[in-house]
Amino acid sequence: MSTYVYGIVRDDESLDGVKLSGVGQDAAPVRFVRAYGVAAAVSDAPEGLRAKRRDLEAHQNVLQDLAQARGVLPLRFGAVSEDDDAVAAELARFADHYSVLLDQLQGRVEFNVKASHNEEAALRAVLRADEGLRARNEELKAAGGGTPAERMAFGEQVSQAVEELRRRDAEAVLKPLEGLAERVSAWPAVDGGLANASFLVHRDRTGDFLREAARVQQELASYMEVRVNGPLPPYSFVASPQQ
Repeated sequence: MSTYVYGIVRDDESLDGVKLSGVGQDAAPVRFVRAYGVAAAVSDAPEGLRAKRRDLEAHQNVLQDLAQARGVLPLRFGAVSEDDDAVAAELARFADHYSVLLDQLQGRVEFNVKASHNEEAALRAVLRADEGLRARNEELKAAGGGTPAERMAFGEQVSQAVEELRRRDAEAVLKPLEGLAERVSAWPAVDGGLANASFLVHRDRTGDFLREAARVQQELASYMEVRVNGPLPPYSFVASPQQ
């Protein structure tokens, strides 16, 4: 049977008493494959595993439970190896790499922050801030909308102003949080969003980070949505070993 892998931890005797349930309809028991001072949390991989909510939560819960008492290198949902021997061989081959990463990520968590505009509210903000655009908008309204060329030119001006607002607002969201993080990974914004970034934060600073995030959310709430997910295992900061 294939082996499902949750993450990698440092091997020590405390793992002997860990009792966790993993993915699959029968909540497969989690065990540890050990090699050269590191260990992989694994279970039997169920047939036809899909990203259902139950199994996504089970994967996350295993990692969260492990992270309560130790550093963990989380793997994303769906990592399956041929068998335990293949997992042990991977650990043996890259034990030094995983050990260094565990040192680097010990006591650290990840927060993911996404931000998006309320498009209508953002447009109103642009018009309020730019007297020239506001006046031109009123002129076109008075002229019944203006000619197609005039409407196109005005639309391009508004688009440029909105894009500049997106740039400024992305910085307004991310900049205050960067000072509370040790590392930041920026990702492409999704679904029309304007910011998507992951922050590596020491556990001792999670309260500070959440308070600053709440301040940013409140300050920009009139025309933006800022979503904060975490604390999470540091998925975005686990570098793959060099083959």
